[in-house]
Amino acid sequence: MGQKTNPIGNRLGIIKGWDSNWYGGRRFEHKLVEDDQIRKYLNARLSKAGVSKIVIERTLKLVTVTIHTARPGIIIGKGGQEVDKLKEELKKVTKKEIQINISEIKRPEMDAVIVANAIARQIEGRISYRRAIKTAIASTMRIGAEGIKVLISGRLAGAEMARREMIKEGRTPLHTLRADIDYAIAEAHTTYGRIGIKVWICKGEVYGKVDLTPSAESQAAAGAREKSMPPRPGGNRPPRGNRNRPKK
Repeated sequence: MGQKTNPIGNRLGIIKGWDSNWYGGRRFEHKLVEDDQIRKYLNARLSKAGVSKIVIERTLKLVTVTIHTARPGIIIGKGGQEVDKLKEELKKVTKKEIQINISEIKRPEMDAVIVANAIARQIEGRISYRRAIKTAIASTMRIGAEGIKVLISGRLAGAEMARREMIKEGRTPLHTLRADIDYAIAEAHTTYGRIGIKVWICKGEVYGKVDLTPSAESQAAAGAREKSMPPRPGGNRPPRGNRNRPKK
């Protein structure tokens, strides 16, 4: 049987940082449950705002929530009224002091969560799943991704028997730990059942040291990511197999 791991979890501490940053101490489980409550509430409340991920940092008395979104205007609202309302709602959920930061995603086509949710919403709107996937793949590759892979499973197009299909373009090297691969899973709730969508997007390879703190993660990864391989340590020497060896 295949034993597959989450590509993001597999790269934690190497090129990816954590989404929750705090020291738990003896009350670790309470903070973990609280983080889950915050994420579930925000994802339900901001379902139309294109939320990609929610990063939570804690100090002794303050909980800092950073929302990465493709549509910051919906969350901020007119004159920042929506943010203030959201802050008060989270205070009731956590009973702690809350600070909310909004981080805009400049290229939503390169974000696996947003791409997966977009495909799911189109399938719910009775658009052909093949058309939705191929449109998403074309827009992602046009933006500059190295590769994208989409796996869809369920009663596709209302078929009696469930099946799965995979459509991919470019390269998605899951075993290469320095490859910056974004991964997400989404569900489309249709009249004939639930359809699962998995998306893998390869953004290139990360070289050099990466700052894994969530606030600086995107800038560090973007600065360290290079399309070309680094120079060989031996300069312009040819590979070992191609060298002309002296005759005896």
